[in-house]
Amino acid sequence: MTTSRSRGALARLAVAPAACAALLVALLAALVAFAAPSHADTTWSVVPANADGPDGRSVIDLEIAGGQQVVEHVAVINRSTEPVDFAIDANDGYLTSKGYFDMKPSNAEPVDGGAWIAVPEHVTIAAGATSVVPVTVSIPPNATPGDHPAGVTASLETVSGQVRVQNRVGVRLNIRVTGDYVAKVAVTDVRAEYTASWNPFAAGSVAVTYTVTNAGNVRLVTENQVLTSTFAGESSWSDPSAARARELMPGGSRTFVARVPGAWPLGPIGATVTAIPSPAGQAIPGVTAQRMAIGTTVWALPWPQLALIVLLVLAFFAVRLLAAWRRRRIQKLIMLHSRETPQGA
Repeated sequence: MTTSRSRGALARLAVAPAACAALLVALLAALVAFAAPSHADTTWSVVPANADGPDGRSVIDLEIAGGQQVVEHVAVINRSTEPVDFAIDANDGYLTSKGYFDMKPSNAEPVDGGAWIAVPEHVTIAAGATSVVPVTVSIPPNATPGDHPAGVTASLETVSGQVRVQNRVGVRLNIRVTGDYVAKVAVTDVRAEYTASWNPFAAGSVAVTYTVTNAGNVRLVTENQVLTSTFAGESSWSDPSAARARELMPGGSRTFVARVPGAWPLGPIGATVTAIPSPAGQAIPGVTAQRMAIGTTVWALPWPQLALIVLLVLAFFAVRLLAAWRRRRIQKLIMLHSRETPQGA
């Protein structure tokens, strides 16, 4: 016969192996996570180089004809205290929405300049050492003339908990295929919006939104100017920010917003956007980029000024009515006083 006490002991014995197994699994997971390399303290840099080491360049500029091949180099510098095995990767380059250079992720298949680059898959570098990695660039015979941005990176995966993060440091390659260079921009999607000032004695502003697209085959920078015109005159605006100097890749575009002050609401306001392009980097002999201008119109009615005029008119009539009422009241008081006063008194 099994008593209640013995049944409780048996239940505890049955639970104990399951609890021990769960604890063992948790300990093994913790040991695996602890043993996995995190490379949290690993630092490194990648710079352009020649066969002997870093050569002082910040980017690699190449101008090559179709069908040709050239061997460049990058130096990978391991600044940590342990040897590290770096993954080397080449891929297409592009510009972010803010105009900064970046590369496609390593798991993306290159389709442009990155597909023309051959690099070793891995390189192991001792602590504090530098390794020079060859970069072979082979241009297809039928490559399109113009710029084909690319890059080479040395990457390392770090582990944070159960999440793997790939950290990449790289060098930009400006690959230019010789041929007929075209420097051209297009200005599209021009929109204007008028914002009135709350002060009726002050002018408002016009916010002009527009998109500049590189319609050529070489990298460009643009100087953008916006001119607004009303019956009262003209106001101009030039982009003073660093974004103006950031380049546009062939086929790339960027949207800008300009706020032009000093616009009086006198009906139609014309807004003209002019983009003045020039090749990024060094000038290209024989290539001149033409400026492009496009305009739009926004209507601005002088509502604050009309409201002020209405208030002034209402105030004028209010004063007139008050004055007339006061005159009638005074006349009435005089007549009442004359009636109450006896004649000859």
